[in-house]
Amino acid sequence: MSESAGTPYGTDHRRGPFKPGDLVQLTDTKGRHHTFPLQPGRQFHTHKGSFDHDALIGRPEGTVVRSSGGMDYLALRPLLADYVLSMPRGAAVVYPKDAAQVVAMADIYPGARVLEAGVGSGALTCSLLRAVGDSGAVHSYERREDFAKIAAKNVRTFFGGDHPAWTLTVGDLAAAIRPDEVDRVVLDMLAPWECVDPVAKVLLPGGVLICYVATTTQLSRTVEALRDHGRYAEPAATETLLRTWHVEGLAVRPDHRMVGHTGFLVTARRIADGVDLPPRRRRPAKGADGDDAWAPETAGEDRESMAAAREARLARRGDLP
Repeated sequence: MSESAGTPYGTDHRRGPFKPGDLVQLTDTKGRHHTFPLQPGRQFHTHKGSFDHDALIGRPEGTVVRSSGGMDYLALRPLLADYVLSMPRGAAVVYPKDAAQVVAMADIYPGARVLEAGVGSGALTCSLLRAVGDSGAVHSYERREDFAKIAAKNVRTFFGGDHPAWTLTVGDLAAAIRPDEVDRVVLDMLAPWECVDPVAKVLLPGGVLICYVATTTQLSRTVEALRDHGRYAEPAATETLLRTWHVEGLAVRPDHRMVGHTGFLVTARRIADGVDLPPRRRRPAKGADGDDAWAPETAGEDRESMAAAREARLARRGDLP
């Protein structure tokens, strides 16, 4: 699709009256969504009747169209947050709440050079491309070719064509990493700790590495790998929970359902080569660094010490028989 001179890529696809090829999101009176591209001569069908795509082409966003069955639909272009939840999936998508945090916490800025590993279905890639703009670059890696094909189609559909800032490589990141220098690294994979060292070689000092992991085991291993590597500042771990609210007159309350745990984010800054970090001042939790705390031979001792402490507490209160 052709773009107006000086206009960021995809902008013409997002404004003005509906055009052939534009994505449209229909919302019925019950709040259900239907998303599809407009094509001249085609029809939209549901159990509530149908209508011609031509009834929307040339009309402004926010138009209401009625099907042959009498159902009214509000027609708008889908927001990125809407699109990623309705687009075809290979792998699970990064939810909008987490994608927003990635862009903010990794400080993805216009013109940034971003290395992404684990494209999945392309949801996070769309947010990264939005953030870096035409002057930036997103170099994405995906091991599975079937996922890469789905992601490429989803990104192309959302932007209305091949985004000039995007390069997609099917293969292993550690085996053929490029380019030589990047400003930010985003890892969404099963074992991000395996790529901590390879990405350190291309991430510029001061750059941000952010990892998206699903479980506490992955979280712990990723954080410890960053600490042990020596070329990253102290990592930070976060989780985002999203809760919507019901607001109707004086009936104001949290909704019964929410988007709870989807994943953890681990962020760390790249430090300069040859620099030794000052030692951490924070006292670790008891047993945090010792493998012996979980050893079978010490389990009995732990139970005995806990029982002795309990007896001492009871004795002080006079509750012992």
